[in-house]
Amino acid sequence: MIPEKAYLIILALIAGERIFELILSWRNARWAFARGAVEVKQRHYAFMVAFHSLFLISCATESVLRQRTFPAIVAWGALAFAVLAQALRYSAVWTLGHRWNTKVIVQPGEEPVTTGLYRWIRHPNYLAIVLEMVAIPMIRGAWIAALVFSVVNLPLLAVRISVEERGLGEAYAKAFASRPRFIPKLSVDTRDSKHT
Repeated sequence: MIPEKAYLIILALIAGERIFELILSWRNARWAFARGAVEVKQRHYAFMVAFHSLFLISCATESVLRQRTFPAIVAWGALAFAVLAQALRYSAVWTLGHRWNTKVIVQPGEEPVTTGLYRWIRHPNYLAIVLEMVAIPMIRGAWIAALVFSVVNLPLLAVRISVEERGLGEAYAKAFASRPRFIPKLSVDTRDSKHT
């Protein structure tokens, strides 16, 4: 099992990462607004920031107050999924470049980004969040936080995705019409197969 002190350090690093993301988002927003971008107003944004902050606090609190023994394989598996979530997130950040933001900011006339993970799914960053809501608490067996925040995250994510997809408009809808939101389609192309 991962020691409590190590877990609290992991949570502190994730909190630092979130602060970095807000700074990066602010910088990217300034860059976008200087080029004529517009922000799609989102009443849920403040709640979303508070929700993610409370998530980390709840993970730490449950770990400290409800210490329990659970299989090490669960802890290490959860840590692996948390790392995978970070890889998904930063792949999205890297692919979108200046266009990545925690807010919905749209550059009129720009074509949607369809490279990187966006070739297969619409929302790799939100898939990362879904994974995190389960994986980060379960590193220390904080199953209450995992359950509560995963459930509350679903309607919040549904609102956010709806706002974002509407804001990105027709070009986005056309480009991503055949791409799933989270899970890539598994298909086999048999057009080149030849039987002898």
